[in-house]
Amino acid sequence: MDGTLIRTQRRTGPADRRNYSGKHRSHGLHFLALTDERGRLIWISAARPGRTHDNTAARHDHILAHLRAAALGALADLGFCGLDNDIRAPVITTGYTASRTHKLTAGQKEANRVLAVGRAPVEHGFAHLKNWRILTKLRTDPAHATQLLRALLVLTNLEVDR
Repeated sequence: MDGTLIRTQRRTGPADRRNYSGKHRSHGLHFLALTDERGRLIWISAARPGRTHDNTAARHDHILAHLRAAALGALADLGFCGLDNDIRAPVITTGYTASRTHKLTAGQKEANRVLAVGRAPVEHGFAHLKNWRILTKLRTDPAHATQLLRALLVLTNLEVDR
């Protein structure tokens, strides 16, 4: 599981200010996606403003409840830390974070490396999705962008399976 920003051209008006992502310093729409272990995109969320954090989008889409109902688990990056606080039966696995006072142990660093290897197909799935030329000049409202991305999800999976 991961979230990404699909860059858009800036639209006029004050309503577009929420689409500005300070992290990426550009306008865009935020999407969450789930992939399988081979990197095929399985599900993509509705478009959210570009300033939306991964945790916020996952909470609004009730990702944890859906994964628990399907008895599935997910690997996620550090943007999802704190989303799943169930210690006994976690659904989402994230890496370890370091701080100035708390350095990572060798075991934690190795766990982060293993998690990064497991998450690589997710990044490949997003890369295949972002290859579509129509996304370079996207200038539409979020409802149409959601429909467009879901159609591209199907086309991307057909193209990757060839």
